[in-house]
Amino acid sequence: MITIPYLTAVSTYFSYGLLFAFGQLRDYSRLIFDWCSTNNLHGYAPICLAHEDFYIRRLYHRIQDCFNRPISSAPDSWVDVIERRTEKSTRCLNLGSYNYLGFGSFDEYCTPRVIDSLKKFSPSTCSSRVDAGTTSVHAELEESVAKYVGKPAAIVTGMGFATNSAIIPVLIGKGGLIISDSLNHTSIVNGARGSGATIRVFQHNTPAHLERVLKEQIAEGQPRTHRPWKKIIVVVEGIYSMEGEICQLPEIVSVCKKYKAYVYLDEAHSIGAIGKTGRGVCELLGVDTADVDIMMGTFTKSFGSSGGYIAGSKDLIQYLKYHCPAHLYATSISTPLAQQIISAIKVILGEDGSNRGAQKLARIRENSNFFRAELQKMGFEVLGDNDSPVMPIMLYNPAKIPAFSRECLRENVAVVVVGFPATPLLLARARICISASHSREDLIKALKVISKAGDLTGIKYFPAAPKKQEEEKDRIKLD
Repeated sequence: MITIPYLTAVSTYFSYGLLFAFGQLRDYSRLIFDWCSTNNLHGYAPICLAHEDFYIRRLYHRIQDCFNRPISSAPDSWVDVIERRTEKSTRCLNLGSYNYLGFGSFDEYCTPRVIDSLKKFSPSTCSSRVDAGTTSVHAELEESVAKYVGKPAAIVTGMGFATNSAIIPVLIGKGGLIISDSLNHTSIVNGARGSGATIRVFQHNTPAHLERVLKEQIAEGQPRTHRPWKKIIVVVEGIYSMEGEICQLPEIVSVCKKYKAYVYLDEAHSIGAIGKTGRGVCELLGVDTADVDIMMGTFTKSFGSSGGYIAGSKDLIQYLKYHCPAHLYATSISTPLAQQIISAIKVILGEDGSNRGAQKLARIRENSNFFRAELQKMGFEVLGDNDSPVMPIMLYNPAKIPAFSRECLRENVAVVVVGFPATPLLLARARICISASHSREDLIKALKVISKAGDLTGIKYFPAAPKKQEEEKDRIKLD
């Protein structure tokens, strides 16, 4: 639960009030000019109503340069950021990409095998999985993923977002109950809404409230008829992408077992990034994968590829292969992308004949914990837990979103800033993503730039930790 300082909340509301007032004034002015101009679409309903895109026109467009910045290089620890409307690019330290293990750029083991796969199979299968879109690489990928996450079987899709939005409606429908964490990703929200099931929300990462909701809903039953629910699915994430918090999975699994509810775990940001061997939140927290009914994840973060997967029992996966539209109708995942995932898993597990995978996992953990600790010492309000490579820095005020982003870019550090509607109106933030490819020198440079930007924008909401006296240096001098 984020507690906003009172003065910060007041100033943030005041800033949004000013933006809203000036936006309305400009809209009224626009109406006058539009009334004077001719319109050829007489009789047509407006395709975009003014109030529907008010936020985009009057708030987002003011700071559009801070979002969707194009790049012209691989998303490595350093990246070339292109300046809009010019051909100029700037080499920047990359703190925005999900390249957790550093597989997003050239890799001595993965890249040659991806190139060989490209030569053999071409970039696309040009078909869905059930027609002519299944190759030997796809079969190997599903087997590798199932073995890696500790489940009997798996199914892969070509898009991570579609894995949730297309598969949840297949798992549950009318007469079912979905209980979702209040801060779940929008792909989960879209999938739940498209299912036709009843949706209830529990307080973010709070097992006690989840149990209360389960009790109430089981007692009440379905709306109007009060019949028992056909099935209940509890949906949570391993690492919450906008909070950097790790799910309280042991407690949630215990509650779900007690009330006979299925557990759906989205490991988009946790698989490959945490745990001793990168097997995600189950390995980190000591949860048996047999206690998680449906395990979902994506390949876009730790594996440097694209697509997503669902892992579960053989019966579940067989059912999805017969009913899931992402498998039946969508073009199958590109074969080179599938080969990248297989190769990355082999590196992580040490099956490439080296210990680079273990080194990457150790480095992402060390980098994440070091960077988080240093930010907190500086006085920033940083969300999330230790070991998580996602660390949001709270900005709150809308004026501080562009100010922080532009100041960091000026110092050749590329960061991602996030505001409404991706976050609640008052909870704008900068989201830092740490990679195993970052060196300690990279992180120290980033900390200096962020500290300077934090001083200029006034986002150090806590007092900085006092600097320790250099006792060792003093002793040397005395000696």
